[in-house]
Amino acid sequence: MGGGSRPRLSGGAKLRGFRGRGARGTVPANSRRSDRPSWVETKMAIKVTGILGKKVGMTQLFDSKGDVRPVTVLQAGPCVVTQHKLAVKDGYEAAQIGLVEFVKESRLTKPARGHLAKNNLPPVKFMREVALESDGDGEGAVKVGDRVLVEIFEGEKFVDIVGVSKGKGFQGVVKRHHFGGGPKSHGSMFQITGSIGSSAFPSRVFKGMRMSGHMGHARVTQRNLRVLGVDKEENLLVVEGSVPGPQGGYLIISKAKKPPRERRGFAGSATVDPLKAAKRAAKKA
Repeated sequence: MGGGSRPRLSGGAKLRGFRGRGARGTVPANSRRSDRPSWVETKMAIKVTGILGKKVGMTQLFDSKGDVRPVTVLQAGPCVVTQHKLAVKDGYEAAQIGLVEFVKESRLTKPARGHLAKNNLPPVKFMREVALESDGDGEGAVKVGDRVLVEIFEGEKFVDIVGVSKGKGFQGVVKRHHFGGGPKSHGSMFQITGSIGSSAFPSRVFKGMRMSGHMGHARVTQRNLRVLGVDKEENLLVVEGSVPGPQGGYLIISKAKKPPRERRGFAGSATVDPLKAAKRAAKKA
């Protein structure tokens, strides 16, 4: 056996005290570090930033000034955490939550039943992932089986809501793209599309040409809806404005990612123009 040669193992011989797929590049078992990274041991308060719900309907409320505000009533939760996505294992941090409602277990698919049976969770039909945020007030992290209630929006002024819009079927350009149409006199077809391209040049139809087609039934995100009320007992959330989707449609409600800046004041009669004030002071002098 030369100086640079490696020892050959017999058929039944094994390398003891080593781990790996072979002798090359293996590390002794006793040389592994026993200390874990500090970020694993540190416990941070992590909370979910969203909740699942349904659209109950629209109504109107009167504010303190007597103005009418159109509002939408939402059933927000209750939800349960069905899975915790980890950055080490999945590549990102998120929480999978499900809307708790009266659903027969037979209505679920077999993979969904097995996924929920791992942690003895109730049958849920609508499941989505929501982002997480760190909070210094509480302790601990998100665990499978934790409840998510509407109280997470206490103190929040704006929310983002994701839903599926109402399906309109196949529609023309007037309803789908708000075309003005042609003359409505006798003998005119005022709702037709019209010309869509030239014959000589460019001898084709440009991509993205607004034409007739399927309208609605698409994922729509409504941002920065103002929160007007939170009902913890009935799990209701009242927001100002409209929400995509029909009554009873599923929604994803989350805290606003880019809330608008609040106006601290506006120019009124008490505002002093420095240029005009300087001119008045010059006249008096």
